[in-house]
Amino acid sequence: MMFPAFWNEVWTAALVNHLWQSTVVSLVAWLLSLTLRGNQARTRYWVWMIASLKFLIPFSLLIAAGESLRSAVATPIRTPALAAVMEQITQPFPQTTSAAASAYVKAAPVIAAHHSGLLPLFLAGVWLCGSFAIAFSWARRWWQIRAAVRASSQMTLLAEVPVLSSPRLLEPGVFGIIRPVLLLPDNISDRLSAPQLNTIIAHEMCHVRRRDNLTAAIHMVVQAAFWLHPAVWWIKGRLLEERERACDEAVLQSGNEAQLYAESILNVCKFYVESPLACMSGVTGSDLKRRIVRIMTEQVARKLDFSRKVILCVAGIAAVTVPVLFGVVRITQVRAQAVGENPAQNIADTWQGTLHAGQDLRTVVKISKADDGGYTAVFYSIDQGGAVIPVTKITLDGTTVKMSITMIGGTYEGKLSPDGKSITGTWSQGQNPLPLNLTRATPETEWTIPPPPPKLPPMDVNASPTFEVATIKPSKPDEQRKAIIVQGRRMHIINQPLSAMISFSYGVQAKQIIGLPAWADTDKYDIDAEPDGEGMPNDKQWKGMIQKLIVERYKFTFHRDKKELSVYALSVAKTGAKLTKNEGDPNGLPGLFFRGRPGDLGVRNATMADFVGLLQGAVLDRPVVDQTGLSGRFDFTLNWTPDDSQFAGMGAKIPPPTDSANAPPSLYTAIQEQIGLKLDATKAPADVIVIDHVEKPSEN
Repeated sequence: MMFPAFWNEVWTAALVNHLWQSTVVSLVAWLLSLTLRGNQARTRYWVWMIASLKFLIPFSLLIAAGESLRSAVATPIRTPALAAVMEQITQPFPQTTSAAASAYVKAAPVIAAHHSGLLPLFLAGVWLCGSFAIAFSWARRWWQIRAAVRASSQMTLLAEVPVLSSPRLLEPGVFGIIRPVLLLPDNISDRLSAPQLNTIIAHEMCHVRRRDNLTAAIHMVVQAAFWLHPAVWWIKGRLLEERERACDEAVLQSGNEAQLYAESILNVCKFYVESPLACMSGVTGSDLKRRIVRIMTEQVARKLDFSRKVILCVAGIAAVTVPVLFGVVRITQVRAQAVGENPAQNIADTWQGTLHAGQDLRTVVKISKADDGGYTAVFYSIDQGGAVIPVTKITLDGTTVKMSITMIGGTYEGKLSPDGKSITGTWSQGQNPLPLNLTRATPETEWTIPPPPPKLPPMDVNASPTFEVATIKPSKPDEQRKAIIVQGRRMHIINQPLSAMISFSYGVQAKQIIGLPAWADTDKYDIDAEPDGEGMPNDKQWKGMIQKLIVERYKFTFHRDKKELSVYALSVAKTGAKLTKNEGDPNGLPGLFFRGRPGDLGVRNATMADFVGLLQGAVLDRPVVDQTGLSGRFDFTLNWTPDDSQFAGMGAKIPPPTDSANAPPSLYTAIQEQIGLKLDATKAPADVIVIDHVEKPSEN
């Protein structure tokens, strides 16, 4: 059969599948109501109400929940037959364009494509007009009832809600959802005896306790949205019948005489007009003759026995678990088909390409299949040492490959070629995306990844090393980098003034250093140094060696003092710290690095003292006092939008703030929301370093 092109749209199939599922649920509700026809009406009412609510709740939400649950299952579920059967039941209409349909669409004449584009617009227009007409009709009737309520006067009748007397000939009814009132026609006591009026009031109070106006309003929303579907009108009739029958049963069970109650209803029907809105619960409604017969014969509704309770429980559990289970088994099947039908789309392999970022950086990505049918990957930059960098997340959606690497703040997005041998894409790290095209490597073309350097044993913690070899030279005027890097047993200090080295090695902020000459902030140096002794120094030992270097080569002398300063206090927020404990080497070096732009910080194996040192040394304009009380080493990321008061010490150019809704928050908000700490401005006594003497560095 030839379908219009719009039939193959995902939204069309999803809508038709949703209507199909709702129809099946309505039929199941009918079967359950037949099974429960001898039981209480309130049970059948809620069966029909659930059928109504199904129109508002697509099974696709439960299927998505099943797919997300599938990723938590360690062992893949290989049930293609079960997945196929369940798909025929829950989604009989395909949500992707088949090859035959695609061929038909491509071969169709232009005029046919034009008309197929107008058809969904026409159908949408018809649906909107119908929904608007229904909503307008209800609004007009609601306004009429509202006017009757405003024209009413208070009555002194004992009821669970306020009672109003109306000049209109509307039947007695409950109006309102949040603050309901009982509306009675004027002089109703002249038409009904006091016992008859009491039964009518008892009937209406039953509507109040059952919240019938609320559930009726919900179904009115369903009617307005799905008015083209005959099942919603069928359900409306069943809801009206069962709610009146449920109230009848409650009135009779409370001890009222059946004949008196039946006469009350007949008198109301004789003298008054039926409520024009379903969400105004009245006395009349449903088949009056059948209703009076039931009341007069005093048919006693049975409570649910064990077998019927089991039937209801099974139906309820199946309604939830079937789509969830379908999502669990379907995701494995879909992924298996994607790989099985087109082997070229299996990206589990070694990929490589060159990133042109001022210098050519050869990049290798090794992708493997994950247990859940997805992918995992690791990243190598060969010309930057070839260290293993885990890929945080990698996805393949059709032909789109996406990777994110939290450790270095990088993302990659590319398109897989039809033959599956290349990926054309873009690498983003910071504000300047760069092209990066990857090709599938073969054993002959695969680049050699440098072996990791041998891990050095740690230096004795009691050792007090010095730099055995150290060269100091002025930095190049055009040098943009600013860093202190340790590679093996060598330290590289790049483009740093003396003030920054004092701040780093002594753990103080610029305002805690008093008496430095101007050149100590403006003259920048590159230092290459290697320690004496054996083993790998720890963080404190590296800082101690820098202190000794400054004393020896800069003739640096000072004394310590205390001074009241404006500071930031870093403490734990009320939500508690949101930091990941690092379980690695407690003596290992910390890693604190900005990943492509100021404000995107990655922290690995760092103490709170390390974090405070970075904040006061590179980011903020005043000292930071650690009041967190947190010990140990942590891993975390912090992403914020800097303002023009930050990074002054690094000489970074902060762009003006953006109005983008996706822009990261300020530093103070990010610290609280992302890592569970907070920064408060205050004044406190702080240690200061007072310079006694300093000179420009001596010759090498």
